[in-house]
Amino acid sequence: MSDSVSAVNPEGSPLAEAIHAEVVVIGAGITGLTLALRLQQGLRNFPAQGSRPVLLAEASSRVGGCISSQSQAGYRWEEGPNSFTPVPALLNLIAEVGLADQLVLADGKLPRYVYWEKELLPVPMSPAAAIGSQLLSVGGKLRALRGLLGFVTPAPGREETVRQFFRRQLGSEVVERLIVPFTSGVFAGDADQLSAIAAFHRIASWEERYGSLFAGAFRAPRSQPEPLSPQIQPVPKRGQLGNLRQGLQQLPEAIAAKLGDTLHLGWQATHLKRDEAGYWVGFKTPEGSRWVAAKQVVLTLPAYAAASLLQELNPEASQLLLEIPYPPVAVVTLAYPEDALPQPLRGFGHLIPRSQGLRTLGTIWASCLFPERAPQGYHCFLNFIGGATDAADARQKGIPPITALSPEERAQIVHEELSQILLTRPVEPIRLGERLWPQAIPQYTLGHRQRIAQLQESLARQTPGLSVCANYLDGVALGECVRRAEAMAQEILSTSLSTSSGSGAS
Repeated sequence: MSDSVSAVNPEGSPLAEAIHAEVVVIGAGITGLTLALRLQQGLRNFPAQGSRPVLLAEASSRVGGCISSQSQAGYRWEEGPNSFTPVPALLNLIAEVGLADQLVLADGKLPRYVYWEKELLPVPMSPAAAIGSQLLSVGGKLRALRGLLGFVTPAPGREETVRQFFRRQLGSEVVERLIVPFTSGVFAGDADQLSAIAAFHRIASWEERYGSLFAGAFRAPRSQPEPLSPQIQPVPKRGQLGNLRQGLQQLPEAIAAKLGDTLHLGWQATHLKRDEAGYWVGFKTPEGSRWVAAKQVVLTLPAYAAASLLQELNPEASQLLLEIPYPPVAVVTLAYPEDALPQPLRGFGHLIPRSQGLRTLGTIWASCLFPERAPQGYHCFLNFIGGATDAADARQKGIPPITALSPEERAQIVHEELSQILLTRPVEPIRLGERLWPQAIPQYTLGHRQRIAQLQESLARQTPGLSVCANYLDGVALGECVRRAEAMAQEILSTSLSTSSGSGAS
């Protein structure tokens, strides 16, 4: 059965051949790949005459989106996401695509550090550790304890920033020395701009539901654990992080292999139109322009890319998407000989509060986390520089933002800062890689949840059958991307199967 049929394009002029698909997914990052895989599996037994079940289109020549694993001379490193929380949905997907034996887990007890007043101080990971921690003063600890127990000023009745919420709850010391570096290191975000309820939804909701953060930590219901594939052995422990032996890139490539000819690389979506039968998607492909007719379309692109496609079809949704900022972040990967570092070097990495005057957001000690990340006698470090505050800080200091610097200049800044934080003697770094992401991580700024609700309402009202599914919605972690994609697939399949049943399809 051919899936190319004679057709007329949206402008009404003859079109020699158009591809027909039940669902078109645009974007082959981890979200698009997972969504296409689940749709392919679910629609396999419900083919429509002359139509393929799913078509997944990716503009670039590779899958994975921001996932980018690199290797060279015995080193292996990540230039995008560097690890994942081993949640069941993600672990089961890893097992399903044949990578269970490639799973590696970092020691969940590895210390995390904050660079404060020229010292690397461990982050307290337990109440006992918090009591003896040098990271907070006695007054700061007492203030945090008072907040944990619920002795705080009432919520102001308006949306709070991350800084406002945690300062009210735990005090200024905790904010400056823990929350701000975590926010900039994990989200590349600005604690004065991010919404607490959007970026830290679970924690920020405890006050209203349970009266205090302490009560919420104990009383909040735990989600029922999902069944885990028996291939995942050993079962990850609390606090552990995961990766794959050859790097995270293994996962999108393994899913792509399962998808076969459902996946089309080098297909850039250029037009998106709608008629009474569904949607027309125009693509620029290596073989020339192609049109695809589809009943449903899912955009798994970054917000700014989805906004461009929706500009004419749904201007309201396009504008809402453009309101989601993406700051630049550079990943600078450096290696050093072991004898130029503290002995023994053991830890997850370190974060740097913005008040310490350095430009590096944080550093992951990659070769301490996972095996085979560096040759014997050397250590590999992933350093992150830039983020939501970099441009304003640079203007204030009269220096160029990171986007105006060369790769060599960014690497030199990171090396100089690592020299004062971590190195025990002067030594030149081994420069392994430098990757600038001009638009890196979506920011959940004030009003984000309302913005997303308006976006979903606009899509349902003006362009039914067109959906978005991406990390700017409600979680940026890899496990969240997989969870969201599988939920979207179930929603589409329930609609498709119900329609097929109602029309007498068998």
